[in-house]
Amino acid sequence: MQIKPPSDVDKIANTALSEDIGSGDITALLIDSKAEATAEIIVKETGIICGIPYAESAFRQLQSQNFLSLEWLFNDGDEVAQGQTLARIRGNARQIVSGERTALNFLQTLSGTATKSHYFSNLIKHTATQILDTRKTLPGLRNAQKYAVRVGGCCNHRQGLYDAFLIKENHIAACGGIESAIAKAKTLDPNKTIEIEVQNINELTQVLNSEADTVMLDNFDLSAIKEAVRLNDGQLSLEVSGNIDETSLITIAEVGVDYISVGGLTKNIQALDLSLLFFNK
Repeated sequence: MQIKPPSDVDKIANTALSEDIGSGDITALLIDSKAEATAEIIVKETGIICGIPYAESAFRQLQSQNFLSLEWLFNDGDEVAQGQTLARIRGNARQIVSGERTALNFLQTLSGTATKSHYFSNLIKHTATQILDTRKTLPGLRNAQKYAVRVGGCCNHRQGLYDAFLIKENHIAACGGIESAIAKAKTLDPNKTIEIEVQNINELTQVLNSEADTVMLDNFDLSAIKEAVRLNDGQLSLEVSGNIDETSLITIAEVGVDYISVGGLTKNIQALDLSLLFFNK
């Protein structure tokens, strides 16, 4: 199923172009203004492609009276292998070189996120647990990276601080306790989801039978997670968070929690290696 890209693609691509080109690409002026060329984006390692709408927007925003022809040989979410051609670009040579880095930055970064998300989601596909991302995203690229997470097969946690309550340790301390924090949240907006982070089993028992929707088990060891699942007995959704790696991910998912949040989907990523090769006509 094709994942719909965010609505701010053009805005984000424009910001990235402005950041790179500034007052003008002075090196591109070395090329004759009427020169045309063909370029190909080449895949240099296996992974899941993501970021095509952003790359396409970057190139489209650079074209003026000169038309750029963009032919994508894969779609976002497709697996690609070393040596394959991702795209062919034909048109004004200056515009191609000016858009090259911005387009590749989007493709490499978002493909890195999608590739890691795909890998993690496959590890626990035999379970009912869903993997969630976090707010640990690159500034300005949250919508884009969360899109890449979905393309890779994982799910999004809350978008920001505005769309759900996530009551953490400091909130609890400042509010005077778990019960008062939850009560305040219900008063502020009864329609917003309430998730509360707990540090141990004792705190979990305080949340059970409350008006919370989800409990986040923060840095629980495996035995504590099993005990939490037993005590909860399906009352609230359970999310596990904290230092999740490939091995612990599988073990925790098999315990039967609802969600596992992994900041590394968007924080600790390795960009997929791609390059743009330029051929003069």
